[in-house]
Amino acid sequence: MLAVITKFILLTFLSLPALGQQATDRRAILLLLKQQTEDWNDGRIDRFMSAYWTSDSLTFVNKTGITYGYAATLANYKKRYPDRESMGTLKFDVLEMSFPSPNVAYVIGRWHLTRPKVGNAGGHFTLLWRKIKKRWLIVSDHTSS
Repeated sequence: MLAVITKFILLTFLSLPALGQQATDRRAILLLLKQQTEDWNDGRIDRFMSAYWTSDSLTFVNKTGITYGYAATLANYKKRYPDRESMGTLKFDVLEMSFPSPNVAYVIGRWHLTRPKVGNAGGHFTLLWRKIKKRWLIVSDHTSS
């Protein structure tokens, strides 16, 4: 019995650094999402996109299909939201966040745009984040409306 307790305590202490890192990573991603909402609400789509991977391998999925690449995703955002009125005020609600591996995060949430003149919009999102060069970036975004 003492051996079992000793192993449990040892495993608990060995896992503490991973839990601490996970908490740090969770805070970092939440801060990036907060920054995204601030950038969006200031009308800065280019800054909003700074949380996305600047790569042709970025994927964005919505009701119209799959978009590949950072430039195409940015162009779609600018086309769909050409002015402040259409952008409205963005709010994110994170519903779940998990870390399947140390450099990968999976986030499920809800988004809402308050747009008094053109009508509100909203839906859910699933974001796959990767830590690339010590920075968390969205590598895949599936957004519903």
